[in-house]
Amino acid sequence: MWLINSSIGRKVVMSVTGLALILFLTFHASMNVVALFSAEGYNMICEFLGANWYAVVATLGLAALMVLHFVFAIILTLQNKKARGTDSYAVTDKPEKVEWASQNMFIIGIIIFLGLLLHLWHFWYNMMWAELSDPTAALTSVPSPSDGYAWIVWTFHDQPGAPLYSLLYLVWFCAIWMHMNHGLWSAIQTLGWSGKIWHNRWQCISFIWSTIVVLMFAVVVIKFAIWG
Repeated sequence: MWLINSSIGRKVVMSVTGLALILFLTFHASMNVVALFSAEGYNMICEFLGANWYAVVATLGLAALMVLHFVFAIILTLQNKKARGTDSYAVTDKPEKVEWASQNMFIIGIIIFLGLLLHLWHFWYNMMWAELSDPTAALTSVPSPSDGYAWIVWTFHDQPGAPLYSLLYLVWFCAIWMHMNHGLWSAIQTLGWSGKIWHNRWQCISFIWSTIVVLMFAVVVIKFAIWG
């Protein structure tokens, strides 16, 4: 199958899965911002997206996208190193302002992966998994797995080492910003939706989009880290 066996096909898989993950991050950031205004509103969203069959299916689908994206990133990185020596994740017509990101996308991806493990431990394991594995945990644990707002407060303000975790999350967001900023316009280019006129426009859109999404994530962490 050309999507797997050819270099172009692998880049298409990377682009499609990357765009899907960007859309998810946009939704996730928008959801998180609700916590700044309403604990009840945020918990209503968490309840809707909690331990139920469609949330589990969506989680498995999201995990599949991440695995595909990461596996194909490894394949492309090894392929590019073999073809170009020290060059990795090379793309054509790279502008200078994203040169470092384009040359280090795999390293940035590793940082994002490690941050994801931390995030899954703090929230998915202690919330969705806790409810799925032990339905009575909602009544016995503190914070309750069903109280998403309380978990945000605990993670960034109340737990031992909260300032360190808050800093690690902010570093993680910086890596996500660099990955999104380069990845969005690069994916559009790979899919053939960017010409000479739209290339610079997509770069601008990528910068604005990634900046807004990451700022939405970051402001939640900063707010709860300082004020709880």
